[in-house]
Amino acid sequence: MRQSAGVYVHFPWCLAKCPYCDFVSYAEQREKIDHRGYADAVLRELEARAPSVEGRHIESVFFGGGTPSLWEPAQLGRVLAGVKERLGCGDELEVTVECNPTSLDEERARALVDVGVNRVSIGVQSLEDARLKYLGRLHDASGGRRAVGDAVRAGVPRVSADLIFGLPEQSPEDATREATELADMGLQHMSCYQLTIEPGTRFGELAKRGRLPLADDGAVAEAFLAIAAALGARGLRHYEISNYARPGQEARHNLGYWRGDEYLGLGCAAYGFVVEEQGAVRYRNDPSPERYTAGAKDTREPIDAAARARERIMLGLRVTEGVDLAGLITPDRQRTLGWLEERGRIVVEGTRARIPPGAWLWADDTAARLF
Repeated sequence: MRQSAGVYVHFPWCLAKCPYCDFVSYAEQREKIDHRGYADAVLRELEARAPSVEGRHIESVFFGGGTPSLWEPAQLGRVLAGVKERLGCGDELEVTVECNPTSLDEERARALVDVGVNRVSIGVQSLEDARLKYLGRLHDASGGRRAVGDAVRAGVPRVSADLIFGLPEQSPEDATREATELADMGLQHMSCYQLTIEPGTRFGELAKRGRLPLADDGAVAEAFLAIAAALGARGLRHYEISNYARPGQEARHNLGYWRGDEYLGLGCAAYGFVVEEQGAVRYRNDPSPERYTAGAKDTREPIDAAARARERIMLGLRVTEGVDLAGLITPDRQRTLGWLEERGRIVVEGTRARIPPGAWLWADDTAARLF
């Protein structure tokens, strides 16, 4: 059986930069973006990188950002067609585009379907205007609802939405109500993320100066558990710490990351992970759109066996199925596994270890103890 791999394409522009976002993105008006020129640059990179995933089974293509729903569908479609042709993708390919409500309507959703997109992930983030304002979002609550409805009406085969919880003065009941309202809008998948304050963001700077209102940790934990219970009751399985899906609707692209598959990263600031003759390598493209389109070189980092093992543990423990530790169980890890088992923070079945859903709140600490 051929090894699986994915393709990630980064589109680096947004209409505005959200204060919590630490991804590489640049605020720009749609009409000022060189849509064709950027597609040309991505296709050139694809041609150069394709040999590194020769023979792999390409399961997914994910257009992330930034806001790739800003990209003209014809140019996004050119890139997708190039990936399919150059890498020999099959008909079962999962093709996802991240969308913001401000750049997605029924017409654009249909245009994306027409060029081969079969899954969209919509950054709704909240269904309350005050919380959207706190998050610095350009859309209001009605805009988020409209975008989801437009995607469903346009016939996008699989529609996912993102929700952020853990906001100041948000009760667990408030968070659960938003999550269940979204789930009832015809979604096959939901991502529910706790608000995290990242250094280098506007929120990070405000928090450092003590000027950012934050949620109580206890309320955030309660919201996490309440959302999981409510979405589970609606048939969305909690298959990864922050992700829920109806049976068979899990995000294959993200599952590839969590299982340690290789992925080809294309576009400004994109990361890629491939295994070459000399070993595993992670690379990153130049974060400047201008330098990237001019052909700037990437930076490369060899990944040794110890680092791959740590990543395999950290990422694998995020999913319900857990991680196979065959070949990774040292005497120190064996003792740590025993300690974690005694406290109900991990379940070990043969060589496979998984975190029970009730202990996912401590997942980062659990994984770190096994490093």
